[in-house]
Amino acid sequence: MAEIISYADRELTIEVKVKLVGSMLEMENNVLDACNEMGSLATKEALKKFDTEGSPIKMRGIKMTSRLKANKLYRTPYGNVELKRHVYQTSKGGKIYCPLDDKARIIRGSTPKFAQQISHKYSNMNATSVCRDLEENYHRKIAHCYVQEVSDWVGSIAQAKEEVWEYDMPPLDKAISTVVVSLDGAYILMREEKYREAMVGNISLYDIEGERQHTIYIGEAPEYGKETFFQRFEVEVRKIKKQYPDAFYLGIADGAKTNWTFLEKHTDRQLLDFYHVSEYLATVSYAAYPGKTDKAKREIWLHERCRDLKHKPDTVELLITEMKKLSDKKSLTKTIREKLLATLTYFINHRHIMDYATQLSVNQPIGSGVTEAACKTLVKQRLCCSGMRWKHQGAKVILSLRALVQSKGRWQQFWQRLELYGTHSCL
Repeated sequence: MAEIISYADRELTIEVKVKLVGSMLEMENNVLDACNEMGSLATKEALKKFDTEGSPIKMRGIKMTSRLKANKLYRTPYGNVELKRHVYQTSKGGKIYCPLDDKARIIRGSTPKFAQQISHKYSNMNATSVCRDLEENYHRKIAHCYVQEVSDWVGSIAQAKEEVWEYDMPPLDKAISTVVVSLDGAYILMREEKYREAMVGNISLYDIEGERQHTIYIGEAPEYGKETFFQRFEVEVRKIKKQYPDAFYLGIADGAKTNWTFLEKHTDRQLLDFYHVSEYLATVSYAAYPGKTDKAKREIWLHERCRDLKHKPDTVELLITEMKKLSDKKSLTKTIREKLLATLTYFINHRHIMDYATQLSVNQPIGSGVTEAACKTLVKQRLCCSGMRWKHQGAKVILSLRALVQSKGRWQQFWQRLELYGTHSCL
């Protein structure tokens, strides 16, 4: 049982009684219930501070008067709170305005903190799991549809302000010498169009020793032409270039043509992802040693060629020559020969962006492992769970929220801007 004892000088004193009986878990649950009761009581008083006294107000130069004090149920991290607050309207009628909701930054009937908690959880798990987590671990029971409603609203704000709001970089211990711009795609199951490719982009900051200091992520739902993704990614790259104009900009990706069109425009040098190349070389090892008992020889061949490709500048041309000779072998099966020729073409077409030895000599990365990981953590872990099918807007909301959460420092800054500018004005 919680009770307000005093409220003076902006300080609220609440007395709460907790029963310490039963097992430790039972007592902890009693403590949690008491904290929720106390939190609800304090939040109700906090909400009252954002209401008016009922006097006429002006909105954009238009006079509005209080109609009445209407009851409203607010959802908080601790429980539901009901109170009466003033609602306003012009003399001509029209849209109702509630100063409390605006000033307290209420989102779909939820206090900012609860909306923050819900949308963060929803970025990591489905609505059913969010409801179960809140009920079992926080004794907060809410509807499945409400989780989606609040998260969709927050995600819509994030989307609306992605190109407008600039986020501060977290404090970095070391100077940034290299900025790696990388992009890739991951397929998700859409409700109407089967599997389609969602795009992931990241901008990673490296110090002079080649250690990654910070990464910014963006994700975009499947779209034809990828125009929205490239526009958003370009905005992020330009913002980073303003902060680090003297850094060396390196573009790393796999062999997709659209990737290189973008990277050539925004980076000083481009590099084909080394680990993607090593997968191609693995198929060539079967042309070098096609026998069923040659597994050990294939592994040695692949290890040596990858090592040389990393550290010896002339390895690409030597590998092209070697692959041409292997293609003359009569004993190759049709499948092995096709894969060998595909790899040969791949190397010839990309030989100009495979200078790994130079990159390693100056402590610069040679792989897009950060992006590969982002495809899994940003997209697949949340959007590719069993039975999931997505509409475009639903996938877009999730990716916007997850990109904010995974880019260090951005989630809290996003909410600080909501506090500053309000929620309704952001849409």
